[in-house]
Amino acid sequence: MTFERLRQRIATLPAAYRSLSPRAQWAIAATFILILAALIWYARSAENGATKFKTEAVTRGDIEQTVTALGALQPKDYVDVGAQASGELKIVHVQIGDHVNKGELLAEIDPTVYESAVAADKAKVRDLQAQIKRQEAQLELSRIQNRRNQGLLKINAVSKDTADISAATVKQDQASLDSLKAQLDQANSTLEGDEANLSYTKIYAPMSGTVTSQTTLQGQTLNNKQTAPTILQIADLSTMTVKAQVAEADVGRLKVGMPVYFTTLGMPDRKWRSTIRQILPTPETVNDVILYDALIDVANADNALMTSMTAQVFFLLGEAKNVPIVPVAALRPAKNGEAGAYRVMVMDGSRPTARDVKIGLMNRISAEVLSGLEEGDIVVTGVEGTSSTKKASNGAGRPPML
Repeated sequence: MTFERLRQRIATLPAAYRSLSPRAQWAIAATFILILAALIWYARSAENGATKFKTEAVTRGDIEQTVTALGALQPKDYVDVGAQASGELKIVHVQIGDHVNKGELLAEIDPTVYESAVAADKAKVRDLQAQIKRQEAQLELSRIQNRRNQGLLKINAVSKDTADISAATVKQDQASLDSLKAQLDQANSTLEGDEANLSYTKIYAPMSGTVTSQTTLQGQTLNNKQTAPTILQIADLSTMTVKAQVAEADVGRLKVGMPVYFTTLGMPDRKWRSTIRQILPTPETVNDVILYDALIDVANADNALMTSMTAQVFFLLGEAKNVPIVPVAALRPAKNGEAGAYRVMVMDGSRPTARDVKIGLMNRISAEVLSGLEEGDIVVTGVEGTSSTKKASNGAGRPPML
């Protein structure tokens, strides 16, 4: 009802009211409306005077206490296959996704330059071998002449100068022969190096696995003088590793060998179980948050897990099966502050009564009851229609104690 309609109704009142000023009439009408609203509110409050509690029953089931983290999957064993030779990548024999065995030919680099170097080295070796043979013959001749001159010197058939010259010639020829042999060793060493470089033009698989990436395409030119170019990556996908990033507040609760399970975005209903292999000591800072990497290895026999998949990781701090479970929203810490001691409100007919309980494992939703409650007990988790209920359900999960 509007003020105007109310004023029209009041106009039918006795002449004493109608003789009042319009302002006085408006004031009387407003007062009447306030009194009417107060009567309505009082009537509704009387109807709803009884407090309505939100309750849940103590049930029996399984509970886990976990630390959660996000991680990414990668192969446990992999190798980036690079090139030790420069030149055009002439042929790539494999494709991404192919399975290769250790020692299998993967790619070939144009060998023309290296073949030319090897051919020149071999020619040099043959030339030095021929020079050595000639020098050996020269040395043999010098030795014969020296022996003859030394014999003639004893009977004064030649001068001492002639005998000394022939002796020195032997030593010179021996030194020349030694020099040629050293040059031959150097030429052979150069040949071995160039043959090794030639062998690098054929790239073989260093391990068995699956080709997971190819960074260099057929026809591209490789230059190993600046950096070692990577051609492709081979990974053993039979065992995958989850690299989970754990907050610094939680990493102290983890230990090597602790049980863990994880799910992936594409298969949220499937759990992979394993244990922690390693916790890396050096953290990574992401948006001013310090994170430590925990490594978890898991078998991947069916190849369902793939590189770079996102994993939701659960580190299992403790678990209990077939135990009484109470909602966390029903718990309030006991006044004595004892570890695991809480107080709950248990419905006794229509009235709640306080009861002390002992709690074991706890997660964000439920807690294990060690003593004080039985399966089927009805506990108070909040009060209907009050701000405290909202806080209990949305925040700390603590109902007001009545």
